[in-house]
Amino acid sequence: MLHRQARLRSQRANGESGFTLVELVVVIVIVGILVAIAIPLYMNYSKGANDKSADSDMRSAVDTLEQCSTDYGVYPSAIVLDSSKRFYTLTGCAGQQLNVSSGTTLTYSVSGSGYVLVGSNSIGNGANQHYCYNSIKGGQVRSVGTATTC
Repeated sequence: MLHRQARLRSQRANGESGFTLVELVVVIVIVGILVAIAIPLYMNYSKGANDKSADSDMRSAVDTLEQCSTDYGVYPSAIVLDSSKRFYTLTGCAGQQLNVSSGTTLTYSVSGSGYVLVGSNSIGNGANQHYCYNSIKGGQVRSVGTATTC
């Protein structure tokens, strides 16, 4: 009997290779848990990155609009989005442009002797945070809940 068990063990050790079903299920469960943790983290990082690109585009746009006012004595009458949707052309500033990140939209309105600029980035299912700058009030570009609260 012991001889037979020893022979069966040697056959199993020599002839069988691979993983048991339990080992495969454990690995699949571990990979599933890691994916369930990683995907929401990645989505949050990408939402934040899209919002930060809109914030950065707004700050750059404010600098460009102020430069136009310095050079020509007035703010542009309008900003027009190019068909490529990569930049805005400033009307009345001799071809100056505002470069924007993919998905960033800017809304510009002249208000008396100043302007109001609102921007957001709509890529993906981001927080779609709006950023506002009012040249009459001055200060910094600030984050607002909606475009109408600017």
